[in-house]
Amino acid sequence: MEELDIQDYARRLFDAHGDKAVAEAAQKAASLEQSGEAEQAKNWRRIEAALYQMLGPHQS
Repeated sequence: MEELDIQDYARRLFDAHGDKAVAEAAQKAASLEQSGEAEQAKNWRRIEAALYQMLGPHQS
C-alpha cells in the first residue's frame, strides 16, 4: 500500500470511528498477524501509526 493510500485510509477511518480508530486499526492488525497475513497486518500497523500522527503526541 502506498503512503498516500495509508494516510487517506487513516483519515477515513478516523472520520468514521473518531478516537476509537486507533484501537480498530490495532485490533485488525493483531487479527491479521494471528491469521498469518503478515503483509496485510503490516499495512494496518502503518495505518495505526498514521492515526497516532494525526492525533498528536498527547494521545494514547
